[in-house]
Amino acid sequence: MVQVFVTGGTFDKEYNYLTGELYFKDTHLKEMFERGRSEVDIDIKTLMMVDSLEMRDEDLAIIVYNCTKTPADQILLTHGTDKMVETARILAEAGIEGKTIVLTGAMIPYAFGSSSDGFFNLGSALAFVQILPPGVYVVMNGRYFNWDNVRKNRQTGNFEELKPEMNAADNA
Repeated sequence: MVQVFVTGGTFDKEYNYLTGELYFKDTHLKEMFERGRSEVDIDIKTLMMVDSLEMRDEDLAIIVYNCTKTPADQILLTHGTDKMVETARILAEAGIEGKTIVLTGAMIPYAFGSSSDGFFNLGSALAFVQILPPGVYVVMNGRYFNWDNVRKNRQTGNFEELKPEMNAADNA
């Protein structure tokens, strides 16, 4: 079984047509798995619905706790892209043994329809969580990255491997 933890992020945002603001209502994950005709045994649990820029230490502690306590050894975590790499680092440093943890998200909300990358990223993450060895990974743009070798390129909006000359400050 794959344990799916929802934390919010752009993935699950809705658009208020009157104010032009994005907000959270409920997760789209169940609908997305059904629409994708997934046959994978999954359990979806919403941990929180927050933008990753607004995540607090308490939220991160909830994520680590749930990843540690779930009996599943394959965990897919939906997450906002701005702090995804930071959460991946915290999960890796927590020393969770024997589990494959994959974080994924979207640059454009699923509610925006075919312009969203969320559906593609979710499918990729579901496939990767089943085949990667234990560890912590970020899955975006059809690729997987080790937690300590990835950054979000804020110019392109894509995730990419760190170049050897990059240091931790470049990943911020």
